[in-house]
This record gives sequence, C-alpha cells and structure tokens, in this order.
Amino acid sequence: MNLLQFFLILKARYRIILATFLLVVITTAVVSLLWPKSYTATTSLLLNYKGMDPVTGLTLPAQLMPGYMATQVDIIQSQKVAAQVVAKTGLGKSPQAQAQFQEATEGKGDINTWLGDLLLKNIDVKPSRESSIIEVSFKGADPNFSAAIANAFAETYLETSIQLKVEPAQKAAGYFGQQIKALRDNLEAAQSKLSKYQQDKGITSVDDRLDVESSRLNELSAQLSIAQSQTIDAQSRNSSAQRNAANSPDVSLSPVVQSLKIDVARAESKLAELSQRLSKNHPQYQSTVSELDNLKSQLRQEIQRTTENISGTAKIGQQREAELKQQVAIQKAKVLELNQLRAEMTVLQKDVETAQLAMTAVTQRFSQTSIEGQSNQSDISILNVAQPPTNPSSPKVFMNILIAVFLGSLLGISLGFLAELADRRVRSKDDLIDILEVPVFAVIDGKPKKPTNLLPRKVQQLLSAA
Repeated sequence: MNLLQFFLILKARYRIILATFLLVVITTAVVSLLWPKSYTATTSLLLNYKGMDPVTGLTLPAQLMPGYMATQVDIIQSQKVAAQVVAKTGLGKSPQAQAQFQEATEGKGDINTWLGDLLLKNIDVKPSRESSIIEVSFKGADPNFSAAIANAFAETYLETSIQLKVEPAQKAAGYFGQQIKALRDNLEAAQSKLSKYQQDKGITSVDDRLDVESSRLNELSAQLSIAQSQTIDAQSRNSSAQRNAANSPDVSLSPVVQSLKIDVARAESKLAELSQRLSKNHPQYQSTVSELDNLKSQLRQEIQRTTENISGTAKIGQQREAELKQQVAIQKAKVLELNQLRAEMTVLQKDVETAQLAMTAVTQRFSQTSIEGQSNQSDISILNVAQPPTNPSSPKVFMNILIAVFLGSLLGISLGFLAELADRRVRSKDDLIDILEVPVFAVIDGKPKKPTNLLPRKVQQLLSAA
C-alpha cells in the first residue's frame, strides 16, 4: 500500500473514523469531568547520609548510598510505619472506619494494620537520583487529609528511624551491663588472689628484694672467685714447701729463716777457722760446734714452723672457699626462689591487668552504647512540610483529552482500515494492478470534460484569418 491508497481509504471511511474519534474524545472528557477529584500532598525528607553522627562520630560511606536510600524507602512503606501513622492520627477510633473494618474482616486482626495497608496503597515514595532527598506523597479525596497523612508518614518515619537506631544500642547496653558485672567479679577475684599470695609469702616488693639479693649473690660470687684464686696459690706454695722446704720461696723469704741462715753461715765459718787452729777436743771448738748445732736446730724448727704456716694458710683458704661456695649456693637458692615468686606474682598481676583491661574496654563500650541508646538525634530531617494542595492531581482533564485525541485518532483509523478490509473496493489504478494483477492502459473518469481543440494553434490562426 502506498501513500495515495492510504489517503483514499481515509477519505472513503472518514465517517467511521470521525465518529470513533468524537466518541472517544467526548467519552474521555465526560468521564474526566465526572471522575472524583483526588489531591496529592508531598513531604520532602533530607537524608544527611554524609554527615557525622554526633554521638558515635561515624560517617556513612558514599558507596552505601544506593542500598541506604532503598532501605529508607522500604522503611517508609513498611507496615509498621503505616500502623503507627494510623495510631497517631486516630483513624482507627473513627466509627465509620471501625464499621468498615468489621464488614471487611469480621473483626479479625488489628484495625491499625488494616487501615495502614489501605493507606499504603495511596502512598508514593520517590528517592531523588542525584540528591539525598526523598519525597513522600499521599493521594486522597480531601486535600487537608492528604497533607496530614503525608506529614504523619514523614514524622513517623523519623521516629521509627531513631527507634531502629536506638534499639540495638539499648540491647547492646544491656548486654554490656551484664558483662561488666561478670568482669568485675573476675577482677575482684584476681585482685584477691594476688593480695592473698603476697600475704602468704610476705612479699612487699619482689623487684626491690630481688635486686638486693641479686647484688649480694654477685658480691659473693666475686669473693668466691678471689678466694678460689687465693686457695690455688696457697696450695701451690704449700706443695712447694712440702717438697723442698729449705728452698721454698716462701720459707726463704722469711726474715727469721734468713737471719738464722746468716747465723749458721757465720758459725760454720768460725768453726772452719777454729778447726785450723784448734783440735776438736778444744773447749772453744766444742763450744762453737755446739752453737752451730743449736743454730741449725733453730733453723730447722723455723723452716718447719714456716712450712706449717703455709699449710695452715692453704687450709684456711680452702675453708673460706668452701664457706663461700656454701653461701653462694644458699644465695642462689634465694634468688631462684625470688625469681619463682616474681614469676608467679607476675602471672597473678597479668591476670589482674587482663581483667582490668577487659573491664575498662567493656565499660567504655557500655558508656558509648548507653549514650547511643538515650540519643534522639537523627541524620534525617524534614525539608518541606506537606501543605494542602489547591489543585487536584487527578483527573487531569487536559492531559486526558490529549491522550483521547491520540487514541481516538488511532482507533478511528484502525476501525476504518478494518472496515476497508471487510469491504474491499477499487479506489485507484494501483488497486486494479494489485487485485486483478492486469496492466492498466487507460483511466476513464466518470465526469465529462469540456471538448478540447486538437488543431495546432497556427492552423487555427490561418482559419480565423480567412
């Protein structure tokens, strides 16, 4: 079908098309004028999702914005909010509403929930795509009622959002309160155990006492090292004196031994001189021999005494070394015991510190959750309060008529084409070609035309001149 055929069909079926168009437009206009008017009131809410919470100091990440906005929309449209709106506005106390509730549900269920479901059918919540604003709209027959319900939904949503934020904090505060009692008992038990341990062991300050005992152990160890060195030296001298007392350095260095040796040497020299002049039986010679023997006897006694002194010194050194070893062992046992006491006391102190830290952490969380549970702050605020609308939101007569014009035209053309298909007629030469599938050589118009002069213009001029 070409454009010419299309317009020919429209021209032929214009009555059907016009009738259908007028019927649709007139019907739409009448229905729009007779349809009950409804008014839509809108409240705007601002969600300050990027703001800092004045209590916790937390900031909502921007990545959570889509989910956050969708969640807030679902909360506004929730049955809980709707039921609270009914309770706040007192709709359930109306005799007419109670009668409708009895008729619809036979008294089963909650009237606030039932009325809330009816309100939710007329509520419309639209979040803004590029901002943090949510518009809450309610459509009703009364403009004042629509504005009141829209504002009630906004206010109830604010209260519900605060309640939803506060309830977990209150539950957490109760849980932390119970934990504080248990942790306080643990802390008191740990402190009591530590105090009892200190009393049983007689400990005032383990670290100070350990420092004193450690210093004393170090001092005894140093004295033991010196005594061991001295003992080794004394034993070495004693061994040397026992093997060869006369040539022992300690014996030779004795002033008495040296003096006696000088006297012995002098007496021997005198005896040698007398032996050249006197006989052995001479009294003077005998006296000198007796003196020499006496000196040698004294020398041997002095050597023996000096050797015994050296041996005694070695024994004393050994005894001192043994005593020092015993003192070091006793002192080491004391230090080890103090180390063990400090280790045990450290464990008890760690238990006290751990209990104290746990108590402090839980107390801080309890304080924070308690403040959060008592907070009535919200990051949501009402930007624009709904006002009773002056113009109805529906029906939109002008818009309905425009739509009726479009739909009436489309429906009329469609009915015209259906009528044409039901009674197909030839309206142009293209129809003959399409229907009969034969070539068209000439078209004879049904209206007679005026006769035309077929002679050339020059011939006509010649005839007129003759």
